[in-house]
Amino acid sequence: MAKYIFITGGVISSLGKGIASASIGKILESRGIKVTLMKLDPYINVDPGTMNPYQHGEVYVTEDGAETDLDLGHYERFTNAEMTKFNNATTGQVYNAVISRERRGDYLGKTIQVIPHITNEIKDRIKKVASVSLAQVVIIEIGGTVGDIESLPFLEAARQFRLDMGYENVLYIHLTLVPYIKVAGEIKTKPTQHSVGTLREIGIQPDVLICRTEKSLSDEVKEKISLFCNIKKEAVIEAKDVDSIYEIPLVFKGQGLDKILLRHFKITCNVFDLKEWKKNVVDRALNPKHKVKIAFVGKYIGLQDAYKSVYEALIHSGIANDSKVEIKRVDSEEIEKFGPQEFLKDVSGVLVPGGFGYRGIEGKIAAIRYARENDIPFLGLCLGMQCAIIEFSRNACGLKNANSTEFNKKAPYPVISLLEEQKKIKDMGGTMRLGSCVCKVKKGTKARALYKKGLVYERHRHRYEFNNKYKKLLEKKGMAFSGIYPKNNLVEIVELKNHTFFIAVQFHPEFKSKPDKAHPLFEGFIRAALKIRN
Repeated sequence: MAKYIFITGGVISSLGKGIASASIGKILESRGIKVTLMKLDPYINVDPGTMNPYQHGEVYVTEDGAETDLDLGHYERFTNAEMTKFNNATTGQVYNAVISRERRGDYLGKTIQVIPHITNEIKDRIKKVASVSLAQVVIIEIGGTVGDIESLPFLEAARQFRLDMGYENVLYIHLTLVPYIKVAGEIKTKPTQHSVGTLREIGIQPDVLICRTEKSLSDEVKEKISLFCNIKKEAVIEAKDVDSIYEIPLVFKGQGLDKILLRHFKITCNVFDLKEWKKNVVDRALNPKHKVKIAFVGKYIGLQDAYKSVYEALIHSGIANDSKVEIKRVDSEEIEKFGPQEFLKDVSGVLVPGGFGYRGIEGKIAAIRYARENDIPFLGLCLGMQCAIIEFSRNACGLKNANSTEFNKKAPYPVISLLEEQKKIKDMGGTMRLGSCVCKVKKGTKARALYKKGLVYERHRHRYEFNNKYKKLLEKKGMAFSGIYPKNNLVEIVELKNHTFFIAVQFHPEFKSKPDKAHPLFEGFIRAALKIRN
């Protein structure tokens, strides 16, 4: 029987439940335990696919094409678990499933209620994840904070889970804040006491407390938390701020959190350590030999989480190259106002990520032209590739006013256009080209040299594609089409032959990068940027 860990949050949001969940998965894997993770999101949207990045952060895409919460990215980066459409459940999905069954008459005239019908649906989805993954331990993160009305059905389902599965098979972890009041010079435990009190009113007594804090917790403070929250002192885990999120598994393991969990579940297993993780990830992240500055030209740079996986992929490629990657965030709309020279003159590489809509597009195109004409390493992702093709068509091929039909439906040269099958689609949610697709990488190209193989699988999230009508002209002017989706002859990778490093891809390689295994395109990009810097 699988074991289940429920992780809740209290006091305030953005404490890092996702990273804490992923780190717990990592330390259990270090003991030889097969884990999987799940995110329960309280919003009524069916998925985050139609939500503004400023509202929700990035949309993380799984291999099977599900648009999910960004925390699933943390789960895959920290552990060996592969996320699927089953690993993220929202209030919208849960209610949609129950209402659909009611409309079919599956409930035979019964009154449909939150308890038991909604909570049963939530529990069934959790059990489905366990059965599909064959994991020994399932870690379930509940979004929001304790006390939020939206989260109550999920918390009630978590409460019932221990009754259904047995005490030894379910464990509750509560992540909370222990603030340091600078004026008073004191650490305050009252917010944690209130948060745990609210959780207990719902019927859940946490077994472990993870306390986010700026200052180390003294034994006296831990004893106070233990007493007032009815938790063993050893189960009060300090989560002090760290320089790298990849330190957190070491922090948890150093306080014996893995032993506490295994003891509760009565699991006996081998003792493994995280020496390789510390040596190859944490030490290299904290003590790099080199440093390189990369311009990140985006349109949602005001929110850190909007491009979370791309930022992490840059960090991973820095680790692989023993280098600190300094990310210079550049708003593409600012480039439209003041020109690229002002923002890009001091960088060793330019990255243009994905996105939607016309806002800031001309700034991205100007940044790409600057990188191309000044031989600065460039990496374009999804919309970044489309902008690279528009820029090259306009300025190297003489196709004045070349554009994407996303931005100008009557463009004289529609070098980027909507796929035929997309033209009939009316619903916006879950209808893009999504998930893993094969890409055939051409021999003799930079992309092939980086991948070191001819067939690769990458994840997609887009509607528009390169218009093959313009392929011969762009090739004649020096653009190589180095990656193709063979089924529909779609362009996946482009590069410039006479350039230090100029690669753009239609897919999202950032979703397959890990701290101990950087994605080859990102690793090559940073390597080229370091050569320019030196």
